[in-house]
Amino acid sequence: MGMMELHADLEAQIGRWRGYVQRRQAISPADVDELEDHLREQIAERQATGLDDEEAFLVAIKRLGNLDAVSREFAREHSDRLWKQLVLVPEDSGAAGAPSWRELAVVLTLAVGAGVAIKAGLAWLGDGAVLARNLGLLVFPFLASYFAWKRRLTARVGAVLLVSFAALAVVLNVYPFAAGGSTEVLAALHAPVVLWLLAGIAYAGGRWRSDSRRMDFVRFTGELAIYFTLLALGGAVLIGLTSAVLQIVGVDLEPVLEDWLLPFAVPGAFVVAAWLVEAKQNVVENIAPVLTRVFTPLTIAMLLAVLAVLAAAGGLTDVDRNLLILMDAILVLVLCLLLYSISARDPLAPPGLFDALQLVMVVAALAVDAVMLTAMLTRIAEFGFSPNKIAALGLNVLLLVHLVRAAWLSVGFLRGRRPFTALERWQTRYLPVYGIWAAAVVVVFPPVFGFA
Repeated sequence: MGMMELHADLEAQIGRWRGYVQRRQAISPADVDELEDHLREQIAERQATGLDDEEAFLVAIKRLGNLDAVSREFAREHSDRLWKQLVLVPEDSGAAGAPSWRELAVVLTLAVGAGVAIKAGLAWLGDGAVLARNLGLLVFPFLASYFAWKRRLTARVGAVLLVSFAALAVVLNVYPFAAGGSTEVLAALHAPVVLWLLAGIAYAGGRWRSDSRRMDFVRFTGELAIYFTLLALGGAVLIGLTSAVLQIVGVDLEPVLEDWLLPFAVPGAFVVAAWLVEAKQNVVENIAPVLTRVFTPLTIAMLLAVLAVLAAAGGLTDVDRNLLILMDAILVLVLCLLLYSISARDPLAPPGLFDALQLVMVVAALAVDAVMLTAMLTRIAEFGFSPNKIAALGLNVLLLVHLVRAAWLSVGFLRGRRPFTALERWQTRYLPVYGIWAAAVVVVFPPVFGFA
């Protein structure tokens, strides 16, 4: 193993330790930075005595563990590694502190605030295209506010986020979109992507350039989807049972459901789900690897079926536009699964069967993307340009670049020529490209295509 690979493994171990510490409720981002600096100093001192990277890390984290209960807990949970023997020291008795009622109060206040914003939007903006453009703006600022409070954002970062939210709101509401036009629909679809990345900056505590924090945000996104789905399913069951009981006694719940329950429950559940991910992240991390292992082979089967459908569709110009849109959604889903799988994987584990399955999934997605790109270029040559076609073409080109590089790095990892951290870094450093493209679709496309 060369010196470069040794340092890459060391950075992976430090990144894993940092990600663990970041998720402790009592540790602020500033404290995490201080702890990491202290850890790196300890490692450098050990390396100066002649220890290699692995030995220096183990001894340094042992010394830090004697000073820091979080590191000791980290060693206990990762008992399959040598950290348990080197780091685990007797722990003082005493239970962990109770959940913070102050944080719960903040979360519930923001959840209600998001519901009030949606209710006001329905009253002032109606339920048409104007509301669709502004829907994300009514919810995401509350999510970002929770992260800003949780991460103790600096005034500078907070000001940048406020200006960004305000600028997006101005664009979405000042542009003279044609009613029902393509650019209006595209702006409504791509604005949430920009908003989500702005929320990611708040989640990362303003340190968006950090690869580890970007990967934490990827992991958070997947876990948020899990929790929100669980809350939605549970809420649907409760509402269904309540509605059935009230119907028996002659009471119709539908008006209350449409006017009050859903406008408050859906955005409120979104904020509460984010809080649950923060509060119970360790529980979800045990579920994440299982979910990725279940859905990866299923996704491969779906992609192969899609390829068969596209092959049987005949001429590429005859492929239905709705099918192409659906294929875009499938490719985005595959990308999300890939990112979530990588975020849930132990970066220090050796290559295995599941890594090979992921490579098969990426190759299958590349084949689907290549067919779709060919179909889109054929349709553009046949029928000319349009905002929808250019937006779809741009997204597919971005996906193609992302997946090609991911496949190349995966092959290198499976062959033992590249560390897994190289694959991780590619995912996190490419993410802002999607935000830039989404911002271009929202800001640039409307005037270029005459707001049609």
